[in-house]
Amino acid sequence: MEIDAVATPPAGVEADLLAFSVRDPVELPPAAQELDRLVDGGLQHLIEDGELKGERGAVTVLHSLGRLPAHRIAAAGVGEAKHYDSDSLRTAAATVATRASDVGGRTVAWILEENGSLPAAEEARAVVEGIALGPYDSGRWKTRDDHPRRPVERLILCGAQVEAVAGEARRANAVAVWTNRCRDVVNAPPNECTPARLADWAAEIADRFDTLELESLGPDEIRAAGMGALAAVSQGSDNPPRLIVLRYRPREPAREGFVLGLVGKAITFDAGGLSLKPADRMEEMKADMGGGAAVLAAAGALAELEVPVEVLAVVPACENMPGGHAYRPGDIVTALNGKTIEVTNTDAEGRLILADALWHARGSGATHLLDLATLTGAMVVAMGDYYAGLFGNDPDWIEAVRAAGEASGDHVWPWPLHDTYRRYIRSSFADMKNSSEHRQGSPILAARFLEEFIGDGAWAHLDIAGTAYLERGRDDYYVCGGATGFGVRLIVELARRLT
Repeated sequence: MEIDAVATPPAGVEADLLAFSVRDPVELPPAAQELDRLVDGGLQHLIEDGELKGERGAVTVLHSLGRLPAHRIAAAGVGEAKHYDSDSLRTAAATVATRASDVGGRTVAWILEENGSLPAAEEARAVVEGIALGPYDSGRWKTRDDHPRRPVERLILCGAQVEAVAGEARRANAVAVWTNRCRDVVNAPPNECTPARLADWAAEIADRFDTLELESLGPDEIRAAGMGALAAVSQGSDNPPRLIVLRYRPREPAREGFVLGLVGKAITFDAGGLSLKPADRMEEMKADMGGGAAVLAAAGALAELEVPVEVLAVVPACENMPGGHAYRPGDIVTALNGKTIEVTNTDAEGRLILADALWHARGSGATHLLDLATLTGAMVVAMGDYYAGLFGNDPDWIEAVRAAGEASGDHVWPWPLHDTYRRYIRSSFADMKNSSEHRQGSPILAARFLEEFIGDGAWAHLDIAGTAYLERGRDDYYVCGGATGFGVRLIVELARRLT
């Protein structure tokens, strides 16, 4: 999407839709009052008739009939003032973009508020993200689609402080593009997105930027390196695993010696192994690589934006399948750090592959770790599809991740991680086991398992089950189900705040 920021008064801007936000109850902002005067009170008439509403997600369109360069005026509801935030604005912008698509519009102009309750840069970013993410179409594999969603091709920001926020708007657009690329990869069918193909995508990203370096380990190299946990999970599949390592080296890092380690779980299809999952909704297990896809897309975004923070992205990628060569409940495997793990449930595989990847990232120089994983179904039960669970070992690092999530729209909520949970993973036969027979606190004990493999230094874990892939669309700017690209915006925001 092309982004323009113009000093032209809104009444002089040419677009298919000229949009502004309204609260509930409706009161036209100053710029809209001027538009209303030029269209002979048409907006006020719609307010009096009860047609123009300020409810969140409501959009009212008025044709200008040649009285303005813009063909239509769109009033986008953001809800009550006390509930107004960036997500309200993202939702309003997404609805405007969808309406533009419905009428064949390709250009949307948006009037930024004068002295609004959101900082101008935050307002511009929310508008860009809503328009870029809202019309996303997950049906790219359809041979015929009678009602395709067409993205907005050009966004014109006008009104207050536009020139000052143009750079932030363009950065937000770049990150949104990478977020949608992540969604494409996570939505891809598992026969198309195999571990090898995910490694190919990482190579395509690395080829675009001379600040990115790629290393991709195959099954023999994984075993030779001592990654017994990753090797065990992958051995039941005919599609061989990959350990994808993408390193971003900025030309002028802002903090010498600081390396942000990103680890993303990438089970490209999770049948549960011999602890087979139920058939119901198993097709969604193609999305069990949402963390890995987010990490790779974020690395691409950071390289494009030239964020001056060194990043090491490590993505263990494999399938978890049943078969004659599959690992079994009762097996004992040895992880990269030398610790032994009794396998009590082959469907608790994500923590196994992350164990080797976390240790590898720390050993490769990561000073601060953040892992993202669609790890536990219990997280979906506990938190639904809006917040991811946040765990960690360092209060300052946890707060940095939480704040980045809040600012970016990828919301996370801190969970406890007390050492007493270690008793859930005690094994009589090995150093630990990968699951508990007690149906208690499973997101916490999974995080406590991961903590055994983080080495020395700050670490945070995001359980993004529920947020990375939606069973159904949400009542916001994620209007369609499927992949959300959760984590891409958070990682970029976090990295930018570290400079």
